[in-house]
Amino acid sequence: MNIIFITGNHPRHKYIARRIAETGHLSTVISEVRENHVPAPPTGLSEHAESLFSMHFQKRQEAESKFFEDKDWPDCRVVEITREQLNGPIVKSILSENPVDLLLSYGCHRLDDPTLDLVVGERWNIHGGLSPWYRGAITHFWPSYFLEPQMTGMTIHELTKELDAGAVVHQAAADLVRGDGVHDLACRAVLKVGEELPTVISLLRGSSVPLIKKHHSTSGKLWLVNDWRPEHLQLIYETYGDKVVDQYLDGAFQNREPKLFRQF
Repeated sequence: MNIIFITGNHPRHKYIARRIAETGHLSTVISEVRENHVPAPPTGLSEHAESLFSMHFQKRQEAESKFFEDKDWPDCRVVEITREQLNGPIVKSILSENPVDLLLSYGCHRLDDPTLDLVVGERWNIHGGLSPWYRGAITHFWPSYFLEPQMTGMTIHELTKELDAGAVVHQAAADLVRGDGVHDLACRAVLKVGEELPTVISLLRGSSVPLIKKHHSTSGKLWLVNDWRPEHLQLIYETYGDKVVDQYLDGAFQNREPKLFRQF
């Protein structure tokens, strides 16, 4: 079985690569160099919003270092590319050199149709959000912003032409741990899907339990990058002191449990 993983280059991406490698079938990681882990604030922000922005992404870096330990890639071929090269000759050559039984993507930009058409096997995306409620971008932030941290999780779904719209293969929700901030919660979602991913892949390989898929519902919202503004951080850090999880566990918010689609 030949698995190729196209992903970003942050600690969470390397963690998922290491979990895929546990199957013994990961041949290649194609790593798109993403933005700085602590990006520079956008121009034009107020001094207050700029301070919140910097703190937010510094906390992201600290959380990922804590949960994923800044470990390196697994022992396989790793090819580093830029965003502009994602659908170019380098990637297409790798996908064409041997039949790909499973193409997995996570944390990279969008793969176009000619690139996806080179894969004869399964094509899955690991999406940082629970579909259909949280599809699109920044979907580990919005559940906490809307005071439902229990809706933070991950969806493995088929890669299709439409963004985050393929049939669902498997979902996992983050564990809610008292004291966690918004970035800790996001990391726990990645940890959970990483723990379960090798078993999901084993079902594809033909174990006694067949892998099934659920037709994707589009009843939820597709979140866009432009939906998020640094001013949204005021609710997380100033109104709730980054303790949305604690407030939920204390019964302060209405409970809406996610209806997960799972293989086991």
